[in-house]
Amino acid sequence: MTQHTSAACPLTSGVGGNDPNTAGEAALPGGPPDGSGASSGCPVSPLGYQAPPTPLGPDSLTWRYFGDWRGMLQGPWAGSMQNMHPQLGAAVIDHSTFFRERWPRLLRSLYPIGGVVFDGDRAPVTGAEVRDYHVDIKGVDERGRRYHALNPDVFYWAHATFFVGTILVAERFCGGLTEAQKRQLFDEHVAWYRMYGMSMRPVPASWEEFQAYWDHMCRNVLEDNRAARAVLDLTELPKPPFAQWLPDRLWAAQRTVLAPFFVWLTVGLYDPPVRELMGYRWSRRDEWLHRRFGDFVRLVFAVVPRRYRKHPRARAGWDRASGAIPADTPLVHTPARNLPPVDERDNSKHYCPNVS
Repeated sequence: MTQHTSAACPLTSGVGGNDPNTAGEAALPGGPPDGSGASSGCPVSPLGYQAPPTPLGPDSLTWRYFGDWRGMLQGPWAGSMQNMHPQLGAAVIDHSTFFRERWPRLLRSLYPIGGVVFDGDRAPVTGAEVRDYHVDIKGVDERGRRYHALNPDVFYWAHATFFVGTILVAERFCGGLTEAQKRQLFDEHVAWYRMYGMSMRPVPASWEEFQAYWDHMCRNVLEDNRAARAVLDLTELPKPPFAQWLPDRLWAAQRTVLAPFFVWLTVGLYDPPVRELMGYRWSRRDEWLHRRFGDFVRLVFAVVPRRYRKHPRARAGWDRASGAIPADTPLVHTPARNLPPVDERDNSKHYCPNVS
């Protein structure tokens, strides 16, 4: 399996081809002229699905583990792993407001990302909205390589980090998973990905093939780049919008402790080839301490009411599924404090709901 990331529309060999669900996709009309693999429009994409797919529901393991506040502990892992992909990293450098507003950018993105899982019958619409925020994110990186955020290989890589991140949170902070549960989560991540209306060509056909794909990406595709390093640089991290009341001196003092701690926590979640790529060492003692911290987190969350372990968008999904609120209740959106900078709010690449 190889991935050619310098082509206009990189292809992953060994994926698709004889798969009846993906065969012939490259010849289908409806995508952008640059061949990035997704058409505009909501929610149906000719290169993704012919009818809105069945969303995940409360009987899924993804609903159990995704959208849990413990997932914030793997935030720097997810962001850095995504940005290590050369095309995705270039897109962040050239197009993202991440460097201007780290906390608001992260906190508001949790709403539509979570909605692709928890919005029920509206999940395909949410997925298409998320996809279409990326239509105009394209360019040429510092090494002359073209990139497009809707390149199927690039878009799927970001989704793959959501899937692996779910496994990591469950394994490290929620008590662990059986092999059968990992296989179930793999199957569910395929159904989840269908919500975007993207080409299914890059999606591995089995859990075993996914593990080979992930190892290949970690060893042969990911790069140590500026975008990934920026995620790991927490030395100047500003106060989050919900904690503006904290004195500046107190925030700066705790940051000197928490910044290196979160880098250490992130390094412990990396696969060994990624640690080597980024120049980190990891000892048996580090591993033991990392797992004891995970046990501590699990014990703390055991006393948190189940409802409040979840992000508001996930919580609303559970409420609709249980009948606690009507199925057509308006979706929960980010509070105004997390909106993009004023000069960016008319930009189609941003999730910017009308909230006060």
